[in-house]
Amino acid sequence: MRKYLLLVVLSILSQLQALKAQTLFTAPDTVCVRQPVHLNSTIFDASSYYWGFCSGAITSAPSGVNMGSGFGFHQPSNIEIQQDRNGQYYGFVLNASTDEFLRLNYGTSLNNVPTVTNFGNLTNGLPHHPTSMFITYDTLAENWFVFVTGGYTKAESAVGRIDFGPTLGNPTPNIANFGNLDDPLTPAINEFDGPKGIFVAKDANLRWYGYLVNRFTSELIKLDFGTNISNTPAVTNLGNPGGVLNFPTDMAAILDNNQYFFFVANRGNSTIARLNVGPTLNLVAPPVGTNLGDFLFRVTIPSSISLTRDCGSIYAYITDSTTSQLVSIQMATAVGPYTAVDYSVVGGMNFPSSISTILRDKDDLYAFITNVADSSLTKVTITQCTNASIPSFTEVTPPVYYYDAPGTYNIYYVINQGKANMAVECKSIVVLPIPNIFINVNPTICKGDSIKLYVISNFADSFAWSPIYHIDTAYDGDDTVKAWPDYTMNYNVEIFYPDGCIVDTFIHVNVVKVTADAGPDRTILDGATSILGGPDMTLEGAVTYHWTPFQYIEDTTVPFPTVNPPSDFTYVIEVTEHSSGLTCQARDTVTLHSNCGDFNVPNAFAPASTSSLVNRFGLLNQGLSQLNYFRVFDRWGVMVFQTSTPTQMWDGTYNGTPCPTGVYVWEADGFCVSGKPIKKKGNVSLLR
Repeated sequence: MRKYLLLVVLSILSQLQALKAQTLFTAPDTVCVRQPVHLNSTIFDASSYYWGFCSGAITSAPSGVNMGSGFGFHQPSNIEIQQDRNGQYYGFVLNASTDEFLRLNYGTSLNNVPTVTNFGNLTNGLPHHPTSMFITYDTLAENWFVFVTGGYTKAESAVGRIDFGPTLGNPTPNIANFGNLDDPLTPAINEFDGPKGIFVAKDANLRWYGYLVNRFTSELIKLDFGTNISNTPAVTNLGNPGGVLNFPTDMAAILDNNQYFFFVANRGNSTIARLNVGPTLNLVAPPVGTNLGDFLFRVTIPSSISLTRDCGSIYAYITDSTTSQLVSIQMATAVGPYTAVDYSVVGGMNFPSSISTILRDKDDLYAFITNVADSSLTKVTITQCTNASIPSFTEVTPPVYYYDAPGTYNIYYVINQGKANMAVECKSIVVLPIPNIFINVNPTICKGDSIKLYVISNFADSFAWSPIYHIDTAYDGDDTVKAWPDYTMNYNVEIFYPDGCIVDTFIHVNVVKVTADAGPDRTILDGATSILGGPDMTLEGAVTYHWTPFQYIEDTTVPFPTVNPPSDFTYVIEVTEHSSGLTCQARDTVTLHSNCGDFNVPNAFAPASTSSLVNRFGLLNQGLSQLNYFRVFDRWGVMVFQTSTPTQMWDGTYNGTPCPTGVYVWEADGFCVSGKPIKKKGNVSLLR
C-alpha cells in the first residue's frame, strides 16, 4: 500500500507543507438550503484552477464493491496505487504464495476496471513470499522505484528494489535483490526478520532513507542509501522504541508540522503505535514510541494501515485481518486528538491483507483492498454528492451556486494541477434547513390600496426588503412593512440569522389594476352621436360597467356605448372587477359639448330602407330655438318639400309620388338656443 504521504519526493511535499497554511479561497462556514454561495479565490496567477462544490468528503462513510478474483491474485499480501507523471494510474500487487509481482493499469480513471500485467518473480529477483512494498520517484534521476520486502522466516527475509525508469508503464523493469543485510555494529547478523511496512524518502539533507519493521522480532530497521537511491543501503537496528512494537504487520509514515511520524499496526496486542521520529529521517537513536491502544476495541488483529492527508486533516485507515472490518482514525495533527470510526465490512472485504492510501481524483476518492480468503479485489469509493446546483468549475472566479438539501458538504480547490507548485485546499460548509418562516403568501390588493407584508421568523437577526418602491422605508429593516404598489410585482426580502444562514425569499403581490377610461372630453355637432370609452378601459376579467346618467345613452352596461345628448352633457363610468375575493372599482368622467353653430344634416338617404335612421331626410339638430324654413328642391328648381318644424323630415315623395334617384338641393334658416342665427344650403343624394 502507499504508506507515506509524500506525493513523490520530499521537495514537493515541503512546498505543499508551506502552502498548506495559506488560505487559497474564502467561503462562508454556514448557509441555508438554496442560499446563494459566494466563493472567492485569493490566488489569481495560477496556471489552472479546479473547484469542486460537492466534492467527496473523506469524513463520509465509504461505499465499496468487490471486483472479484479475476485479476490473477494468489494470497495477495500488499497493494500500492500511484499516478504516473503522464496521468495514468497504476496499481501493484504482491502474490505471497506464488512469488509474483503484478501491475494493474487503470488508465486515466481509478473507476476503470484495470488490466493486469504479471511480471512473475522478475527472473528470481523478487524476495521470496513478498509481503510489502513502497513506490517512490527520484526527481533528480527521473526514475520510479518500487521497494519490496519478503520472507516468512529470517532465512528467506530480504529487501529488493525494482527500477521502472521514467514511467511505471515500463514493460521490462529491472530488479536488484539486496537479500538480508547486516548492521555494521553487529556484522554477520542478518537484521531482517519478517520485514514489513517499508517506505523510502529523500530527507532534507538530500540523502535517501528507508524504514521497515520486523514482524517476528518487533524491531524498527533503518536503511541508509546515501545520496543515491540506487545504492545498497546500510542497515541500523533501532530495536523496539519504547516497547510499543508487538508483532507489527504494517507501518505508515507522514510529515506533519515539519516532524516525521510513523504509525504501526500491531497484530500481537491489536493496537496502533506512534513513533515520533522528529524533523529528520537520519535517526541515530530510537524514536519516542507511544501506544495509542485499540480505540475502544475497534482495532482487532490489524493487517495493514495507510495514511492520507485530505482537507486539512490526517486519516489513518486500518484493515482487520480476522473481522474483515475497516476502521478510520481521524486526527487534526499526527499527535491527536484522535477520533475512530468503525465502518464494519465494506465492499465484500474477506480477510483483507492490505489497503492502499485513499487517492483523490478531483471530486471522487478511491482506495483498494486485497483479500486473502478469496484472492479478490475490493474497491472503496467516496463519490461526490449531487446536491450542488453546479458540480464543478475550472476558472478563477466560480459562479454563485447553492445546495438543495441540508448537510455538510466539502469544497475542494486545486491550483496548478500536476505541477511542483500545486496547492490544494478543502473546506467544509454546513448547510442548514430553512428555518420556520411565517409569510403572507401571494396577497392581492386593489390598485391604490396598501398592504402589510410580513416575513416572521423567531430567530432572525435582521431583514432587508427590496426594491424600495412604494414601501415604507422607515421599517424596511423589520419583519413587517407597509407597501402600496401600482402593479403586480415581487418584493424580495433577505432574512439574516446569527449562525450565518441567509434566506432570500420574496412575496408576490398581485395588484388588481382596474382602469375606468370614459374617453376624452369632446365637442360634437348638435344632434350628432358619439361613442364613449377610451383605450385604457379594463376589458378582461370579471368586469362590470355602469354609466350614469341614463339619459341619451344606448346601453349603460357596456364599455363603449353610443350617446346622443341634445346639449352639453357629462357621463360617469364606474368599472368594477371581482378578483380573489376582492371588489375593485375605478371611476372616470367625460363631458360632451354640443355645437349649434351649423345645421347638421346627412348627405344621403334611402326612402325604401326599413331603417328609420336612413329612410328620412331632415335636420338632426336638437338645439334649435326656431326654424324659419327647411326646403328641398329638385334639379329643375321645383320645391318638393318644406317645413318650419325642426323635427319634421322629408320622406322622398312629392304630391304622394316617389321622387326619382338623384341629387337634390336643400336650404335652411333658423336660430340656435343661444340666439345665434344660422342659414345654410347644400346637397343630398336620394337613393333607390
